[in-house]
Amino acid sequence: MDQHSHGEAPVPPRRTYWNTRMGVVLAVAGSAVGLGNFVRFPAQVVDNGGGAFMIPYFIALLLIGLPIAWSEWAMGRAGGIRGYNSAPGIFSMFWPRPGRSLLGGWSLMIPVGIFSYYIYIQGWCLAYAYFYLVGHVPGAVPLEEGGEVAPASAFFLALVGYGGDGEVLTMQRTILPFVGICMLLNLALVWRGLNRGIEWFCRWAMPLLVVVALVVLVRVLTLGSVTAEDGSQRHLLDGLGYMWNPSSDERSWYEALSNPGIWMAATSQIFFSLSIGLGVIVVYASYLRRRDDVALSSTTAVAGNGFCEVVLGGLIVIPAIFLFLGMAGIESAAGSTLGTGFMALPSVFVEMPMGRMVGFLFFSLLFLAAVTSSISMLQPGIAFLEEGLGLRRTSAALTLAIPGLIGLGLVLWLSGSLIALDTIDFWMGSFAIFVLALVQLLLFGWSFGIRRGMAELHRGADIRLPMIVGILIKYVAPVYLGVIFIAWLVQQITAEGDDNRFQAIMGSWQVMVSFGFVVCLLVLFTSLAAVANMRWRQQARQGLIPDPDYAMDHDIIEEDAP
Repeated sequence: MDQHSHGEAPVPPRRTYWNTRMGVVLAVAGSAVGLGNFVRFPAQVVDNGGGAFMIPYFIALLLIGLPIAWSEWAMGRAGGIRGYNSAPGIFSMFWPRPGRSLLGGWSLMIPVGIFSYYIYIQGWCLAYAYFYLVGHVPGAVPLEEGGEVAPASAFFLALVGYGGDGEVLTMQRTILPFVGICMLLNLALVWRGLNRGIEWFCRWAMPLLVVVALVVLVRVLTLGSVTAEDGSQRHLLDGLGYMWNPSSDERSWYEALSNPGIWMAATSQIFFSLSIGLGVIVVYASYLRRRDDVALSSTTAVAGNGFCEVVLGGLIVIPAIFLFLGMAGIESAAGSTLGTGFMALPSVFVEMPMGRMVGFLFFSLLFLAAVTSSISMLQPGIAFLEEGLGLRRTSAALTLAIPGLIGLGLVLWLSGSLIALDTIDFWMGSFAIFVLALVQLLLFGWSFGIRRGMAELHRGADIRLPMIVGILIKYVAPVYLGVIFIAWLVQQITAEGDDNRFQAIMGSWQVMVSFGFVVCLLVLFTSLAAVANMRWRQQARQGLIPDPDYAMDHDIIEEDAP
């Protein structure tokens, strides 16, 4: 007789677990702590008027960041103890209805798509660290023999082939070796597995990252004051005041907050900085044991990310730019995430005492942060190929490298104005993330049920979250996120010219090809998720795994393997 007729879920087989609680916290923090903390966050602060940005930032952290993080950790562990370690498998249990293959494909498309260009930016970080180490300081050396001294912006734009499509493939000082090293390093780490690869790397890389960041922070905070070209004095405290004072000479704090764009920017930054809505945390959390604490661990990971972003990233970058470049430097960096990290800061390091050493440490810090994030983007796809299609880890890693390399090749080929990178980043990092995060909240709060969800959060918890958390997850966060997303869509649809991303798809063949890559990823992974769902149903009928159609209706009473 089929064991389902007894109303009992099949006991999941032995599987992989995190070795320690610290290991999983550092791994999740490593996924979150990346270029978004040390490059994107300072750029958002600068672009949105300084201290005024911090108000919606902290509101979004409380209303969106923490609720989504709690729900993703709980969903991941709930799926894991029922035998599923991939986002499509986990989501199919929370939504055992038509459309689950699309949801699974969507959750795989995002991390693979972001990885395809994130690995390119990671190569920039490694290249800059190398240049500072050997003395080829960006902005202080000729681009070619006999040439004039180039500013940091010209150095960067030439290095990445910004001037035209394909330039990056033919430049004498090429970025390609550094990108190749990054790709091999990432594949090697994920090939080694969850414990010997990802957890091992994050356990030493994250503490080292914090130590290096603290060294750079101490150097910045001890700079004192600088005499400008006009003879005036710029003080470090003025830079700190710019970051934390919500009002400015141009506008008051309530005038700044009346702009819906600042709220959208803050919410988007929370997604980037916490790695929520990427389909990553649910996979990481699926490797937890049944009684592992998700409430405290998720809160700790969010707090650690906030420390790295606000205290380290913000206090290193913004005061340094203000001190050496003044408000003119702040204004020139506004509107460009890459401008803050790779053009404004090298100009600062040229002027800073011991700037070459600080530049090397800073870009080494960026490289470590980028690696801890990028390996987390590969794990969801590898887990799916292993679990859903039955591939061995080596085959899964090599298979997943194919779409990643295609996307990377597209970004390298269409390097002019970084148009491919910008297009893929927009659709993955803005549109797709919002959709997946909103769906996750609805699944956890409404499909699974908030009472069961809170019980799952409190299973084995060292802390008990107040009941208001359930209200936040079920009502406040979805409404807040939905309003922000609708306002964002209206802004995009009604924008004119190049600012309208929907019209821009047909505006140039480069954008069309880049958008086509995004669509192809979605079709590919949705098709694979459909195949995996059929395979899981067949295995469930044989009693080998829990049936995703009914697994969430039963609790797992067996203790996990040690």
